[in-house]
Amino acid sequence: MLQELLQLDKDLFLYLNGLGTPQWDTFFQFITNKLSAVPLYIFLLILSFQKYGGKKTMVLLVSIALLITVTDQLGNFFKYGVARLRPCHDPEVEPYMRLVKSYCGGKFGYFSAHASNSFAIAVFFGIILKSSIKYLGVFLVLWAALVAFSRVYIGVHFPLDIITGAVIGSLFGWLFVKLFIFALRKFSL
Repeated sequence: MLQELLQLDKDLFLYLNGLGTPQWDTFFQFITNKLSAVPLYIFLLILSFQKYGGKKTMVLLVSIALLITVTDQLGNFFKYGVARLRPCHDPEVEPYMRLVKSYCGGKFGYFSAHASNSFAIAVFFGIILKSSIKYLGVFLVLWAALVAFSRVYIGVHFPLDIITGAVIGSLFGWLFVKLFIFALRKFSL
């Protein structure tokens, strides 16, 4: 059963990765770059400051820093614990795939920290800023999905790496909203 699932994952990866074209490569390399989201992060911080003011926004910044640290380090823990090869290091897949960037990344890829971090941020801000802009949460989840898909597109993660990262990031995003609200109440901010 597990072997069949992993084979299906490899087949789906090859299909999705094979949909790529040189015309879209630059776009997806931009999307997958962590710095490409800096304007979005600044926008979210401005909205947060407008909604919560200075002290609460500082608590929010600490919450986000902890959230990203947790999801990122959990991703590293799983990568080395599960030790599933990235597609670009998998000898069964590598000859048939498109590697869009010159660097494949570390040897192991389960689960995607990019997907986990993106979905954690999307869920966190989507919940706490839901009254600020209509459909902000939907936009953020679509953005996170695009970032996650970019990892398959450029050839560094299997779809299951992405799905797992998205689920874990979403769960931690929701959990850190609860912790953020608890901290605001606890410290009467």
